[in-house]
Amino acid sequence: MTYDEMGLFRENADEAGLEWNGPPVVARRDVEVADGRRVSALMWGEGDPELVLLHGGAQNSHTWDTVALALDRPLVAIDLPGHGHSDWREDHHYSPPSLADDVAVAMADLAPRAEAVVGMSLGGLTAISLSARYPTLVPRLVVVDVTPGVDRVKAEPIIAFVSGPERFASFDEILERTVQHNPTRTVSSLRRGVLHNARELADGSWEWRYDRVRGSLSDGALPDMGDLWNDLESVGAPCLLVRGGSSGVVGEEDVAELLRRRPGAEVVVVDGAGHSVQGDRPVELAGIIAGFLSRSTTTPRRS
Repeated sequence: MTYDEMGLFRENADEAGLEWNGPPVVARRDVEVADGRRVSALMWGEGDPELVLLHGGAQNSHTWDTVALALDRPLVAIDLPGHGHSDWREDHHYSPPSLADDVAVAMADLAPRAEAVVGMSLGGLTAISLSARYPTLVPRLVVVDVTPGVDRVKAEPIIAFVSGPERFASFDEILERTVQHNPTRTVSSLRRGVLHNARELADGSWEWRYDRVRGSLSDGALPDMGDLWNDLESVGAPCLLVRGGSSGVVGEEDVAELLRRRPGAEVVVVDGAGHSVQGDRPVELAGIIAGFLSRSTTTPRRS
């Protein structure tokens, strides 16, 4: 199957109802990090990136394509280590602090003057750790549908999906499994996602581009993130939490703890969005991010 990584943006725009003014300027860049590994990223637009986007576990930088089209500003979307076109770690250890260290190296090269870091799920936890460890790199923080109090029981179906079969006999098979796991998304959007997030092997079978989760929750596949509450509390940057209204991953108790730790934080709920808000409501998310960047004050707000 022929795959053109930069050839699907028109589909994103048409499906989201965005005006199409021709192909955007997008280039792939690699940065060497620890142990000679490479972190890969998509550079959108020209000029200094204003935003850094970090995807969730088992995703890649293309999950942000429609958001990037809607924002229409220079930004960089990073493939986290073990995902997309970035190299895998030999120890298969992808905790938020270890990911943050690699992201910091990539940002120093690609986006040292970014106005904000936006992270979804695992990317959100990574962004929290990044903010605490490298505060000068994160002037503003946007966390999408995750907190350090992530519900381990509710995360089990996600873990089960991303740690599923290692190989699929055909593209149709890997797409069908993805459609079953995401019943609210269009097949066309999921097809694009699979093309970006999987690869065809010489024998015609397919495998995911990410380093699959090894083990179950009881085996420690999802480590305790409790220490990240302290990291979040130490962050001085303005903070916004975006929740998916249909997700359930972030509970009211998590919101209460966030506001206790960060009284000035903003919380926005996107109705009709599941855990992957950037996939379910990308244009609305882009508007929320743009609005957060444009505000000069950090008055607490709930919606």
